[in-house]
Amino acid sequence: MTKEKKTRTEEFKINGDEIVNKLKEILHQGNIRRIILKGEDGKTFMEIPLTVGVVGALVLPVWAAIGAAAALVSKMTIVVEKNEG
Repeated sequence: MTKEKKTRTEEFKINGDEIVNKLKEILHQGNIRRIILKGEDGKTFMEIPLTVGVVGALVLPVWAAIGAAAALVSKMTIVVEKNEG
């Protein structure tokens, strides 16, 4: 028998200038499957799939893209998918 992994989502509404710090905080929590960044209008701006090996590689190019996205919007929603169990 295979055990299905369940996921749950959390949403954080933040100002654009707080996004990088919040993402660092979220990544330190672990068990993250995917991070979705949405603009004020609810449209997906960026989607970042994460695996155990990718979290360590989430460095300069991705942070630069996130910083650029944050500069373009005043408010943003971060949707975090986490593995449970």
